[in-house]
Amino acid sequence: MPSTATTTSLRTVPRGCPLCEAMCGLSVTLDADHRVVSVRGDDADVYSKGYLCPKGASLGAVDDDPDRLTRPLVRRDGVLVETTWEEAFAEVERLLGPILAEDRNAVAAYTGNPTGHNVAFSLLAGRLARALGTIQNYSPATMDQLPQNVTASMLFGDPSSIPVPDLDTVELLVVVGGNPLVSNGSVGAAPNYRAKLAALHARGGRLVVVDPARTATAKAADEHLQVRPGTDLFLFLGILNVLLAEDLVRPRAAAGRISGLDELRVAVADHPPTRVAEVCGIGADRITALARELATADKAAVYGRLGTTLNRYGTLTCWALQAVNLLCGHVDRPGGLLFTRPVTGGPTTRRATTPARPFTVGRYRTRVSGHPEVVGELPVAALAEEILTPGPGRVRGLVVYAGNLARSAPDSAQMQRALDAVEAMVCVDPYLNETTRYADVVLPPPGALTRDHFDLVLYQYAQRNFARFSVPARPLPEGMLSEWEILLRLIAIYEGSGATPAEIEDDMAASLRRSVARNLGRDPEEIEMSGRGVRRLLDLRIRSGPYGDLFGENPGGLTLARLLEAPHGIDLGPLRPRLDEVIRTPSGTVELAPALVLEALAQVEPPRPEPGTMLLIGRRDARSKNSWLHNVSPLAKGRDRSTLYVSPADARAHALTDGDTAVVTSAAGEIRVPVTVTDQVAAGVVSLGHGWGHDDPHATLRVARRKPGVNSNTLTDGSVLDPLSGTVQMNAIPVRLSGG
Repeated sequence: MPSTATTTSLRTVPRGCPLCEAMCGLSVTLDADHRVVSVRGDDADVYSKGYLCPKGASLGAVDDDPDRLTRPLVRRDGVLVETTWEEAFAEVERLLGPILAEDRNAVAAYTGNPTGHNVAFSLLAGRLARALGTIQNYSPATMDQLPQNVTASMLFGDPSSIPVPDLDTVELLVVVGGNPLVSNGSVGAAPNYRAKLAALHARGGRLVVVDPARTATAKAADEHLQVRPGTDLFLFLGILNVLLAEDLVRPRAAAGRISGLDELRVAVADHPPTRVAEVCGIGADRITALARELATADKAAVYGRLGTTLNRYGTLTCWALQAVNLLCGHVDRPGGLLFTRPVTGGPTTRRATTPARPFTVGRYRTRVSGHPEVVGELPVAALAEEILTPGPGRVRGLVVYAGNLARSAPDSAQMQRALDAVEAMVCVDPYLNETTRYADVVLPPPGALTRDHFDLVLYQYAQRNFARFSVPARPLPEGMLSEWEILLRLIAIYEGSGATPAEIEDDMAASLRRSVARNLGRDPEEIEMSGRGVRRLLDLRIRSGPYGDLFGENPGGLTLARLLEAPHGIDLGPLRPRLDEVIRTPSGTVELAPALVLEALAQVEPPRPEPGTMLLIGRRDARSKNSWLHNVSPLAKGRDRSTLYVSPADARAHALTDGDTAVVTSAAGEIRVPVTVTDQVAAGVVSLGHGWGHDDPHATLRVARRKPGVNSNTLTDGSVLDPLSGTVQMNAIPVRLSGG
């Protein structure tokens, strides 16, 4: 930060934050040389109203990290060296071209979660996938929220139809396996969750947290139910049993729109509270009382997050959670859970005419273990064996878009062997990290402040309908390509068309224009287009969306031009009931008892940990997001955050004290990790954060290396998957603990 900067040389730019799902508005102040002077919350932002978290405050440091790559890298004689963009793309074509020509399914693609915060990637994702033409598609979804998408597909008919809690008016909020005071929530995030919970209490509401750990959110709760890790499903089955046995079902908004109630009654009959209490560790009386409270509350919502998705039965758990909300009448109702109407969604009156298709899985399977495709993806736990197992169809090429597989994926030791063995690896990533260090080509995009920002993916889970478009805060650095151009050039290579980025973009715009015209019943020539790049495609989607001007049909409706005139965002109103628009199942009802669920439920067995084992769970950190931000100096300050939480009782039993090193062993591997003795976890439970382990000498992450932490995924067994979604079990992992 230059000490000579004057007030007149400074300028402040409003920006949407790209670092988490809360979508806060920021005020970024820069000097005359485009260097970031400060980042503050934007008081005028229509959504976040000035809120700022440590991650958002660090945006300038994220963009200006001296370890960010500014030139492409290619592997020469075993070493990654800087090169020109032309040479880098030529190398991509040389490496991937022959493999794609022989067998497109021999190239896999992994899409990391930073891409969900990038409008350029979101707009190009479909074309990228079609251009590559492989079934080998992987993402963090099978290490995160895919059980929620599968549940939405089965219940409502669309994987994105996940209702979010109406935090502004709810009176009884039950949070299961989530810590929104630290994360700001997810798949239903909100800026300043703490203020939301304070307002809940101020209006006389109650917060109940169901979690094995006494998290920050659990500490703020009126009641903390310390469930055994991985047993939330049994708690929900007990609640469903009470609701049906005591005739407490009152669907309200969903009345007359639900099917499968009789089948559900049979399915949960064998799970009374007295039986499930032994499994989940919550008393039968309390389970019964909670069921009655939810059934009789006027405004209530049950919200679940990673604790509900990353267990052995993640999809069944998410299904049972939403079944509770539905039977108690809290779905599609103010004060309960509501569906967002995203700004780029098609007009609902026209979308409703689209024929509904039944939800299916397994359109294709992995070559080695036969894992089924789910929502267009294969389980990321299968990627390593698809690379390492010889034979026809072996994955020989890999493209990674902003993902750190070496630290985020299960069974890290096997994954790193796979990354080392793949024949051609291309990464779009700004860092030389634990994954890209295996690459043959690294294509670094510029920082977020140099690009347009629009939360295309995340608006569908906002707490309020709104839209905000942010223009670049500073110019593209000399010698760098925008991410938009990098991705368009990759599309050209995948397609083998020789097309220029401009030609591919024109083709995409023309295709989208035809689609919009079809949906609106108009002639394509009547659909105006303007601008180029992100803005041209986005304007088509906004104008044809539910708030759009419909190209003259709805004068005064939303356009990108209007958003550009409102840099602090446009408020589109509170969430409102819209279940009739949402339901897309073949039956036209909310299908409570899908065959997939009933079959899987009949095979569920209570967990039976071996004697002497403990259960490992994850942990959120306000200054961290997976492995993204560990190299950012302002966020790396302070104590070591990658430590193993151990209860006082277990510490005594294993002769461990604060700061000691423990040895933790699972079916997948072993780690040595510093211990923090704390009552935040119960006896028999240990907790370790995710995304650490920055000790690879080949990576250039100088800040992260000072406090590398320990890679928890060394312990994650990639063979234990949720049978309905392929999501890996990353919570309730059986481990053994000993002194180091």
